[in-house]
Amino acid sequence: MEEGYYIIDEDEVREIREALENETLTSAVAKIQEYCEQLDCVELNIAITGESGSGKSTFVNAFRGLGDEDEGAAPTSVVETTMEPTVYPHPKYPQVKVWDLPGIGTPNFKADEYLQKVEFQRYDFFIIIASERFKVSNVQLATEIQGMKKKFYFVRSKIDRDLDSEKRKKGFDQNKTLCLIRQNCIKGLQECGVESPTVFLISSFDLQLYDFPQLEETVERELPKHKRCVLLLSLPNITLDINKRKKEALQANIWKMALLSGAIAAVPIPGLSVAVDVTILVKELTSYYQAFGLDDESLQNLSEKTNVPLEELMAVLKSPLNKEISVDVIIKLLTKFAGAGLMLLEFWVSAIPVFGSMAAGGISYATTHSMLTSCLNELADDAHNVLMRALQTEV
Repeated sequence: MEEGYYIIDEDEVREIREALENETLTSAVAKIQEYCEQLDCVELNIAITGESGSGKSTFVNAFRGLGDEDEGAAPTSVVETTMEPTVYPHPKYPQVKVWDLPGIGTPNFKADEYLQKVEFQRYDFFIIIASERFKVSNVQLATEIQGMKKKFYFVRSKIDRDLDSEKRKKGFDQNKTLCLIRQNCIKGLQECGVESPTVFLISSFDLQLYDFPQLEETVERELPKHKRCVLLLSLPNITLDINKRKKEALQANIWKMALLSGAIAAVPIPGLSVAVDVTILVKELTSYYQAFGLDDESLQNLSEKTNVPLEELMAVLKSPLNKEISVDVIIKLLTKFAGAGLMLLEFWVSAIPVFGSMAAGGISYATTHSMLTSCLNELADDAHNVLMRALQTEV
């Protein structure tokens, strides 16, 4: 798993350490903070396109964890509401940008001109949405996208509506109905010249159902490795599998953050290591909290979508980090994991040439690794329990 997710490599850790050797405490901490902020600059641009009325805007909202009526949501209507490319940043991960593109079902549609107009080069991949059978315009667009060396994915939306309609018939079988819809879509694409197409069936109102998890895994697998983690962490925490893979992605980077902590501890500037550790830990633990959707707003949204009272969801939260992540809290946790005496020892041995630097680095690495691992486990367990309760399953 570590190979698939990238945040800080060993060369960058060495460069940071060398840059810090002649810095003052204040400027050194500022430099670390600046570097951490640069990690948030990996940008992901996702293009959502398809025919008018296919549910593009609703999908844009659902992908960002929003309902159609929420603040910042893309406007939805029974008529085309998107007249030009409109960007909707993710509310928690603004570097993840979901673009709602104009509908492609117009009489004068020309795929190559359309892509030039919407500035195709800025998107990492395209999701082509249809609410019925895919048509010639969908295939023309896919062909042009492929010719420009970009990835695209066919999504059949509004599956919940189709199933509700079929439920009125005698002998209704959900799996057979889904299979028929999928085969119908595939047949339409094959008739238009697409070989071995894959179609993902989704409902934007229930992303955890049907094929959305498979769509996400496919997109993630085909992204460059430095963008996979950005996509995964931005996803709504709607399935136990997503929760598990978020934990694995965050776990894969703990050793790198610990290495950064250890490298800084080996620099003979008294007090620098503890200050930097606090900076690292506050940022990392806040990112865990955010990724697992444990903030009040995310829990409230989950409560509304599942009709489970917010109080019941909050009742299963056990980690003390759910109350506050602050400098004071982090210092208390550092004291707990390292012991006050060990922290004082690190402070003194960091000034002893060679031996002292190595010892201080080892102490800081072990403390940071242990604390991040423990806190990640606690928050991941809380996220798991919240989802279980939301699904009306015993925790």
